[in-house]
Amino acid sequence: MKLIFRVVTALVLTVVLLAALVLLLPGEKIARLAADQLQAQTGRTLAFGGKVRFTFWPTLGVKADAVTLSNAEWAGPEPMLQAERLTIGISAAELLQGDVRITEVSAILPHLNLATNAEGVGNWVMDGGAGGGTGGSASGGTGSGGTSDGDSSGSALPLRIEAVELTGASLRYAAHGAAPVEMKNIDLSLLWPDPAGTAAVKATLRPAGEPVAVDAEIGTFAAFLAGEVSSVGASVTAPGGKGRFDGHADINGEASGRLTFGAQDALQTGVALGVFLPDALAQKAVFAADVTYTADGRLSMRDLAVELGANRLTGAADVEFKERPSITAQLQGGALDVSGFAAGQSSGSGAGGGGSGSAGSGWPDDPIDASALGLADAAIDLSFDSLSTGGVNLGASKLNLTMERSRAVLKFLPASMFGGQVQGQVVANNRSGLSVGGKLTFTGIRLERALGETAGYSRLNGEALGELEFLGSGKSVKAIMRSLSGKGWLEAGKGFFTGFDLEELMRSGGNGGSTVFDQLTASYTIKDGNLRNKDLLVLLKGFRAEGKGRIGLGARDIDYLFSPQLVRAGRDQVLTIPVRIKGSWDNPDIRPDFGQALQPKIDEIEQEAKDRVRQKLSEELNTEIAPEQDLNDALKQRIEQEARDQLLKLLGGD
Repeated sequence: MKLIFRVVTALVLTVVLLAALVLLLPGEKIARLAADQLQAQTGRTLAFGGKVRFTFWPTLGVKADAVTLSNAEWAGPEPMLQAERLTIGISAAELLQGDVRITEVSAILPHLNLATNAEGVGNWVMDGGAGGGTGGSASGGTGSGGTSDGDSSGSALPLRIEAVELTGASLRYAAHGAAPVEMKNIDLSLLWPDPAGTAAVKATLRPAGEPVAVDAEIGTFAAFLAGEVSSVGASVTAPGGKGRFDGHADINGEASGRLTFGAQDALQTGVALGVFLPDALAQKAVFAADVTYTADGRLSMRDLAVELGANRLTGAADVEFKERPSITAQLQGGALDVSGFAAGQSSGSGAGGGGSGSAGSGWPDDPIDASALGLADAAIDLSFDSLSTGGVNLGASKLNLTMERSRAVLKFLPASMFGGQVQGQVVANNRSGLSVGGKLTFTGIRLERALGETAGYSRLNGEALGELEFLGSGKSVKAIMRSLSGKGWLEAGKGFFTGFDLEELMRSGGNGGSTVFDQLTASYTIKDGNLRNKDLLVLLKGFRAEGKGRIGLGARDIDYLFSPQLVRAGRDQVLTIPVRIKGSWDNPDIRPDFGQALQPKIDEIEQEAKDRVRQKLSEELNTEIAPEQDLNDALKQRIEQEARDQLLKLLGGD
C-alpha cells in the first residue's frame, strides 16, 4: 500500500510541476522561458527534444515531444522524467481573467525514475537549486510562481488542474537501502476540480503482468502534495481479491487507518501483486487491522484479524522493516490446520506403514532448505485450541517462538499433544549448518501416538511420563536421524505391545497377538542415531520381563531381547524363555530365543555334575576337595602325593 501511494502521488506531482511551470508564459518563446523558469526555481533542467506546438482558443494548449526533466544531483545522471509526448491544455477565457484552470495534462509513454535518499527525501521534491521552493502550484495549489513576460517578480496566478492522464507509463522506484522496484505499462488518471478539495485518482498497475486497479480519494489534495497529512480512502482490486484503506496519510508514505483485504484465492492475488506465496495459500483469505506506518519503517497492527481457509487468528503485531525485519506479535487462534504448508512430505517418511520393511526407506533424504530461519527476527506468542501440522497434532496449547540470526527456539508453555502435556523447548539452528535439538518433559502422553507421529512406530501402547534430551545435525531428515544423540527415561502404567503374545511364545513359540502389561519403566541413551537400553522392566500378570538392546532411530530397525520370567504355580522354579525382536520397524522378526532359554539349565546341570564328581573323588581319594578347587588340580595333587609316598617306602622310609 505504501508503494502504491508513493507511485501515484509522485506521478501526479511530477506532472503538476510541469504543468504549472510550462504554462506560465504564453508566446513564441514559451518553451525556452518555461525551461529557464523551472531551472531557476528548482535547479532542474527541462528539455524538449522534439516539436512544441500551440493552440490558443478556446483552449490554450501546448504539445511537446521528447520531453525530459533532469534528476536531483544525489539521484544520478538519468532523467527523473522522460515522455514521448506531453500535452497541456488551459481554459483561455479564464486565463484572461487571471484564473489558471488546467483542463488537461496528459503524457504518452512517460518513464519515471524515482528514488529516496538516506533522509527519506524523494527526488520528486524540488527544493530548488537557487534556493527556491517547488512553487505555489506544486505545494499549495493556489498559485503558479511565474509571471507574464518572464518577470519573476510578479504575483502568482491562481492554479487549478482538473484532469491528469498518463498512458503506458513506466516506473523505477529505488528506496534508499532497498532493492529497486520496476513497473511497466501503468495508466493513471486524476480528477481535481476544486483546488482546495478532494482529488480522485484512478490507476492501473501491472507489477506482474496482470492489471491491478487503484481507486483513491485524497482530501485537501493541495495540502497532501505539500507534505501535510490528509484523509485518504483507497481501494486496490487485483485478480482474486480486493483491499481497502480508510484513514490518513502523507506524501512520504506515513499512514494510519483501517486496512482490510479479502480474496477468494490469496495465491492468485499475490501472484498478480508480484509477491511470492506458497501454493497452500490458494484459498480464501481475509485480513483486517488498524494500521499505523511511520517513515522510519515501523508498522503497527492492532485489532488484527486474519482468516485463511478455516483458520482464524486475532491479536496484535508490530513489524520493523530493516535489513532483517523484526516481528513482534501476540496471536490467538481456534482450530488451526497448517498441514498444507508442510513441505517435503515423502511417502517414505511416513509412520511405519509402508510395508516394504526396508530399514533405509523411511526417512527423506532430500536436502532441507532452512534459509527461512534467517529471513526475520521474531518474538511471537501463539495460543490456540488445536493445531494440525500434517505430522504432529496439538490440542489447546500456548507456544512462544523466538528467532534471531537464523536460530529459532520454540517453547511449549505447555503444549497439549499425544493425549498429554509436553513442556520444554525445541531449537533449530542454521547459523553454521542445520542442527536440531531440545529438552522436553512429558506427562500423560499416549506412547502409540508419540512414537507413531514422530518416529513411525506404533506397536507400543500406553500412557507415559518421562524426559527426553536430543541433538542432531545434517542436511536432511535422514542425516539428522542418523546423527541423533541424547538421553531420557520413561514410565508407563497399563498398556500393551502389538505383534507378539509373550504367553503364547513361551508355551508354543507362536507369534502374533498382543502382550498386556501392568507397568513399564526404562532409561536410555542415544548415540549416532541408536537408542540403547539396559534396564527395561515390564510387569505382566503372572510374570515379569526384563529387556535390553538397541533401537535404530536412524536405520529404523531393532535388535532387542525380552527376558520374561514365569513362576510356576506352587513351585519355586522360574521358567525363562527370552524373546528376541530383530529386523525393521515395519516387519520385525519376533521369536523365542531357545539358546538363551536353555543356557541357565545347561549351566545348572553342568554344575550339578561337577559337584557329584567332586564328592566321588573326595571319597575315593580320601581328601576333602573344596568347591572352588579345580578337579583336575585336585586329582593331580593326589597323584603326586601318592607317588611321593610310594617312593619313600621304596627307599626305606616309613
